[in-house]
Amino acid sequence: MTESQTDVRIFGATGRYVQGPGALDLIGTELARVGKSCLVLIDAFLFDRLQPRIAEVCSAAGVAIACRPVSAEVTESGIAAAADGAPADTDVVVGVGGGKTIDIAKGVSRMLGVAVVTVPTIASNDSPASRAIALYNDDHQLREVPLLARNPALVLVDTAVIAQAPARFLSAGIGDALSKHFEVEACRAAGGHTMQGTRGLKVASVIAAGCYRILREESAAALASHVAGRIDQAFEDTVEAVILLSGLAFENGGLSIAHAATRGLMAVPGAASKLHGEHVAYGLLMQLALTGSSDFEIMDVAGFLASIGLPRSLGDLGATPSDEVVRDVANGTLTAPHVRNVAGAQVDHAAVVAAILHVERLVAV
Repeated sequence: MTESQTDVRIFGATGRYVQGPGALDLIGTELARVGKSCLVLIDAFLFDRLQPRIAEVCSAAGVAIACRPVSAEVTESGIAAAADGAPADTDVVVGVGGGKTIDIAKGVSRMLGVAVVTVPTIASNDSPASRAIALYNDDHQLREVPLLARNPALVLVDTAVIAQAPARFLSAGIGDALSKHFEVEACRAAGGHTMQGTRGLKVASVIAAGCYRILREESAAALASHVAGRIDQAFEDTVEAVILLSGLAFENGGLSIAHAATRGLMAVPGAASKLHGEHVAYGLLMQLALTGSSDFEIMDVAGFLASIGLPRSLGDLGATPSDEVVRDVANGTLTAPHVRNVAGAQVDHAAVVAAILHVERLVAV
């Protein structure tokens, strides 16, 4: 997009969003709106449990499907293997599972040039509604984030399935979503671009603020309901905020330091094994410190993170806060393109290191 086109406003969103307990039983009629021949990639761990149910309802709706279990990493070779031998008339790729399976399904749809449908079985991030693919190399280092031509045609979220996953995944999803309010505002203030290649939309700020309010007010109760095996309003609202609102906010509003920090944390022993949303939660504290938020505001957010089981220090992430680790986190953070989306703050190695050390000192008290 040329400089003269940067004032154009673009809003991206999934074509249809369906959520609720038992929503998986609607997959046949919902897929019939999108296509007639579907390649359904199902997380291998869940294949035996979900494949018969999906096959039955799709058959009843007259939708032809070919189901395959998926356990590969999101690499070029993993995507190619999942696409190999797909029926020639495939017009929809469906990803059923966690983030890896969904990203592989996106990659296959991109390779085949057809629509993608996502059916998340955990609520650990906003990937199901996004057109971005987190593509890794064989050493599990993030290689690039290619984009689909358009967002998923359908996102189908069965909250009864989500409720069967460990609560840690939902906690991580809350961490990923919570940051969007601060990141969208930072990107807009800096005049940064979204993944649409244009300036952030005002509606993204409204969505991000609403997402943040829901999570602050309801997510603790939602986690308690999850642990107790209940699907209530707080649980439904929190899942919607994590998967739908968070995705709408970042795609149309932009990202900033909180997500940039994941590049550094993924390269640090101990922290590398943590979930994306756990990285983002700590990255949010880094962003607040870097952008001059008061210690009171930083500790308010840190206290909330701790209350829902999210990290607020490098130690919580399993990393030793040594000079070397702090340096590596800072170096990795500075490689992310959205590190530029900060207004009124100098973002260089020294500033990022100072922000990390400030957070570590605050939470140690």
